[in-house]
Amino acid sequence: MSGATLASAVLTGTATVQAAPGPGPGARAQPPALSWTPCHQPGQECAYLTVPVDYREPHGPTMRLAVSRILSTSPGERRGTLMAVPGGPGGSGVKRLTDKGPALRAQLGGAYDLVALDPRGVGGSSKAACGLDAKDLRVDKLRSWPGADGDISENAARSRRIAEACARNGGDAVRSLSSLNQARDLDRFRAALGEEKVSFWSTSYGAYVTAIYAQRFGHRTDRVVLDSSGDPDHRRVARGWLANGGPAVELRFADFAAWAADPARGPGLRLAERPEEVRSLVIALAERLDRVPKTRTDTEGIALDGAILRNTLLRMLSSDSEFPALAGLIRDARDPKAVVAIPGDVKQPLSDQDAAVWVGVICNDVNWPGPGAGYPRAVAEDRARYPLTGGLPANITPCAFWKNADREKTVRITGEGPSNILMIQARRDPATPHFGAVRMRQALGDRARMVTVERGGHGVYLGVGNPCGDAVVTAFLKTGERPEGDISCGG
Repeated sequence: MSGATLASAVLTGTATVQAAPGPGPGARAQPPALSWTPCHQPGQECAYLTVPVDYREPHGPTMRLAVSRILSTSPGERRGTLMAVPGGPGGSGVKRLTDKGPALRAQLGGAYDLVALDPRGVGGSSKAACGLDAKDLRVDKLRSWPGADGDISENAARSRRIAEACARNGGDAVRSLSSLNQARDLDRFRAALGEEKVSFWSTSYGAYVTAIYAQRFGHRTDRVVLDSSGDPDHRRVARGWLANGGPAVELRFADFAAWAADPARGPGLRLAERPEEVRSLVIALAERLDRVPKTRTDTEGIALDGAILRNTLLRMLSSDSEFPALAGLIRDARDPKAVVAIPGDVKQPLSDQDAAVWVGVICNDVNWPGPGAGYPRAVAEDRARYPLTGGLPANITPCAFWKNADREKTVRITGEGPSNILMIQARRDPATPHFGAVRMRQALGDRARMVTVERGGHGVYLGVGNPCGDAVVTAFLKTGERPEGDISCGG
């Protein structure tokens, strides 16, 4: 789950699902015109887009999605509209546009109007909620981190509790949360903007949503950038992404281990003399904290346990800039006298709405194995093979108990469609590993070209500071030119 802070920075309305008046069932539902008003961010405008809760009932109940745009300031250079699609499930497109808008404008000049939306349930868009217990909303609890020695009994009980709460309280809004509906919402946004075609820059989970869009609405795509893609296997989807976490983290951890063993590190940040010693001490520390959590923390009521340590490890491996903070946490956790600062994403639990989005999307997208599918053995095997992730990638989730009789067939990504896709991927990505992106590349066939950046990190374009990769993506968005084949950019 990427994006622990999911609230929109611009739009904070909490519209509810409502009935939509309109023509009879035989008519085609068209999105109403967007009414733009200034956002809090200078130069950015905001509006609401009305979408059906269920696209199979286009004149039934509706939701409102928060949308935003930054218009081109050079009409003579403008060539179209570029949608920024966030990660997640649960990332805010409006916030991403606010954060990345200046960098995009610097790279692309006036070539595009820049637009984004908050997916259903996120940020300023209509909410969906499950009525979860407060004790289940901390990110280190919502994720199924096994307990000491790999015990998953607490995970199974929590997963059942969450799934039952969503079935009892979520209604049509929670059942509507899916990657396919997000792709449909993007096309409704395109239509509301009055554009025949749109271009995309999508990152992480957003790359999967955009791949679905390119599959279902390929004739509506102009230039498509998939940044940090996951394996698109339609039989597994998020279950496959979770399973890939073990080897992905092992590959990326090597970068941190080398950094933390470098003699050039400052006082307190060099954790060992050799990289392999860094790995061993982190694994041993997490296992010790599983059994005896560290109670000397800066947050009353929260002790540092193995789940919090591993959860922080996963998040901070996404960027080299997080390495000093990660090393500091490990240092303090090993020092009996030190007071450990509990990470902010653990201190601030997810809202019920944010939790519903993450759980709803991954469980609605595809069927998961039920509770009798041998999870204890799978966790034990995964812990032995990939100890840094402690069995999480193989563990039980609420999806094992999920019920959605209206689940739609998952979209299969294929090579059918326009050849207008550029992929960019870090070689050692802890969240969407390179080997998963290769499977996306293979599924797309000649529709795509892939740029591999030879370094670690997640979210490459305008994210990891690789001039070669940034230049290739910028050139493609501005001119339409792609490499003739897949290429590599040095780290």
